[in-house]
Amino acid sequence: MHQGFSGTQAAEVVGISYRQLDYWARTNLVRPSGCDANGSGSRRVYSYRDLLELRVIKSLLDAGIKLESVREVFKYLRSHVDTEIAAAHIVINGQSVVLCQGDQLIDVMRNGQGVLNVLPLSGVKDQVDSQIVRMEKANAPVQREVATLDIAL
Repeated sequence: MHQGFSGTQAAEVVGISYRQLDYWARTNLVRPSGCDANGSGSRRVYSYRDLLELRVIKSLLDAGIKLESVREVFKYLRSHVDTEIAAAHIVINGQSVVLCQGDQLIDVMRNGQGVLNVLPLSGVKDQVDSQIVRMEKANAPVQREVATLDIAL
């Protein structure tokens, strides 16, 4: 697969605007692990894992979790989840987020009760993979047949 994805590609794969991606990078929600922007004219390079994290963030925001809470969730996930993030499940209850890891339930926000919505993160990986394939197909160079003409003298 890819070594890295540009900011434009990352935004397209995740389904967010470039402006939103830029804001998340500047506010340290997700820093590109491939290469960070470093002054005018430099480009960010996002890894595949970054794309998975970005997609999880988008899913949490789409589920109604506030950005400040998403920041807390990711601070916790980065320091406590050893396995690939897409192998976990997040349970959302209003503004509470609970992490299901193996047979453990961990209240990430420390104030949850009851379960309303389960966000399986394995689907995030499938969504990112299919968007990458779609983007690569759309950007593939068009193969043109070149007609040759044999002239016998």
